[in-house]
Amino acid sequence: MSSPSSKVVLITGTSSGIGLAAAVAAAQAGWRVVATLRDTGRSGALRKAAEEAGVELDVRQLDVTDERSVAAAVDGVIADHGRLDAVINNAGAGHLGTLENESVAEVRAVMEVNFFGVLHVSKAALPHLRATGGRLITVTSVGGVIGQPFNEAYCAAKFAVEGYMESLAPVAARLGVAVSVVEPGAVATEFVNNIGVDLAAEVAAAGPYADALQAYLDRTVAQFLNGAQTPAEAAGAVLEALTADRPAFRLQTSDWAREFTGTKLTDLDGSAVLGLTGGWVG
Repeated sequence: MSSPSSKVVLITGTSSGIGLAAAVAAAQAGWRVVATLRDTGRSGALRKAAEEAGVELDVRQLDVTDERSVAAAVDGVIADHGRLDAVINNAGAGHLGTLENESVAEVRAVMEVNFFGVLHVSKAALPHLRATGGRLITVTSVGGVIGQPFNEAYCAAKFAVEGYMESLAPVAARLGVAVSVVEPGAVATEFVNNIGVDLAAEVAAAGPYADALQAYLDRTVAQFLNGAQTPAEAAGAVLEALTADRPAFRLQTSDWAREFTGTKLTDLDGSAVLGLTGGWVG
């Protein structure tokens, strides 16, 4: 069990990428980190990174889409550590597709992981965060601010998270809980690979959307090759939300992300955004 003075943070989706980097960074900053992932059999990279950094992590199973798994994980943290001071909702899944070429069931599945999963964890944690005056942090995306071609379902889920947390923030603040969202841009992680599709096959099956999809993929691959942040760089904004005296509600992870989201926040009629993203599809 942690000592009474130790602050405890639960982080979801720590098998790779930002979640892994944030878990290690938080432990280095002195937090007792409960690093969760859906499949603990995939914890090798996480454990190796912790060992190399000289920190200890409490690695546990948590499937954000399963309410019983969420409840068991949160209850276990309280039983073993006696408190919960912060939650970082990081677990998520990528998705590529457009409405005419995918089923509504596929869209629902994206929402389950990226939106309802966040709600499951946040709801279970909030009573304990109220008790400690804690923090509720959610890693969203610049895709939660600006809709992006062939990312309709993913952006819808991230838009929903942003709207939910922006609405919750003043309510939670009245009860002592600080709510923040962190908006990464392109990050060089396994997340892109986790979309789980054969891109060439997707283009071949895209019918009238094939040319637009290929143009989008060409642009996106170039962006990741030339301008992606490292997970550790992106995790810096997560750590800021966790440790700042007065954390901002919305934090971007790079200058590019700040410039990109700023396009939307000053675009009253939507023409600037659509002029930008329209160029991504040819």
